[in-house]
Amino acid sequence: MKKILALTAALAALSMLAGCSSSGAKGIKIGTIGPLSGGVAVYGVEAKNGIELAVDEINAAGGINGENVVLISEDDEGNPEKSVNAYTKLTTKDGVRFIIGSLTSGCTQAITTQAQSQKVLMIAPAATAPAITDAGNFVFRACFIDPFQGTVGAKFVSETLKVTRAAVIYDIGNDYSSGLTDNFVKTFESLGGTIVAKESYNTGDKDFNAQLTKIKNAAPEVVYIPDYYATVALIAKQLRAQGINTPIVGADGWDGLTDNAGDEVLNGFYSNHYAADSTDDAVKTFVANYTSKFGKAPTSFAALAYDSVYMLRDAIVKAGSTKSDDVRDALEKTDGSYVTGHLTFDEKRNPVKSAVIVELVKGADGKLTSAYKTTVNP
Repeated sequence: MKKILALTAALAALSMLAGCSSSGAKGIKIGTIGPLSGGVAVYGVEAKNGIELAVDEINAAGGINGENVVLISEDDEGNPEKSVNAYTKLTTKDGVRFIIGSLTSGCTQAITTQAQSQKVLMIAPAATAPAITDAGNFVFRACFIDPFQGTVGAKFVSETLKVTRAAVIYDIGNDYSSGLTDNFVKTFESLGGTIVAKESYNTGDKDFNAQLTKIKNAAPEVVYIPDYYATVALIAKQLRAQGINTPIVGADGWDGLTDNAGDEVLNGFYSNHYAADSTDDAVKTFVANYTSKFGKAPTSFAALAYDSVYMLRDAIVKAGSTKSDDVRDALEKTDGSYVTGHLTFDEKRNPVKSAVIVELVKGADGKLTSAYKTTVNP
């Protein structure tokens, strides 16, 4: 009897899985790929939380064109090889035709060519490297690209901080870090500024004192550090220990510093996709719902991933179809307001929208938090 019951349960489970086809009546499959473990897991977990919140809201409101969304999430650990494995599993075993992910540029780049050739519609929430969408017209992104972030950082340093001498320390082997550096330097110099020091390091380095000594000797008025939060926290600690007390500036990879750094990042500013303390109604509702569900305020990775789901939802509704060609055509014509701003796509399927600058400050409870500083328009 136990064997019969077990077999019956197994068959029922298989039947449920078979029914969750992207074109069937049981549900619309959306696959997600991101680093749920590993060195940048905070990004992946935040993004997955944002996706889950959006899916829960959509399903509670009746789904998409009457069908529930079925979410299938895969962990790539921030490793491009594992991103490919996750993509293969989602598209072959699970039959997914819509993917949100991955998070970092290298992991996303690893799967764009396959997605394009197989007409699997991809929305990258936070992959900012310019080449991401070069694979073709089935690859979109929700975030602005590195050249824009580098430009935003340089304009903020020049026009808001009003300084003319900047130093840069960056990861020479990381496309995200080096791309931001190139565009920061180009824009800052075009605005009349001088780069007094430009120091590099290798991915995985822990000791930056040699580079920081050179930066200190160059006497900059600001230091630009375009990297992810874990490395930025290390650099900031060593930078302050050397007595460099200038403002430090970075980009969206700094999201996560509030939970992984201390006072060394105060007087720090970074470009981001939204500010959690915005008074915009859509932002306030999102932040309240996210905080209620997950017990903490959402970072930009959560907001971008959340928006990615809603952009896909809107495109499917507009298309009146779940065929990837139809949804792709509708997505390309996106013109709407989301948590991270009013969004349209340019000819490369990159979003056209504003960026915000947030400042790292101490909250009323004495804990590190981020606060809206200013907006920089495209």
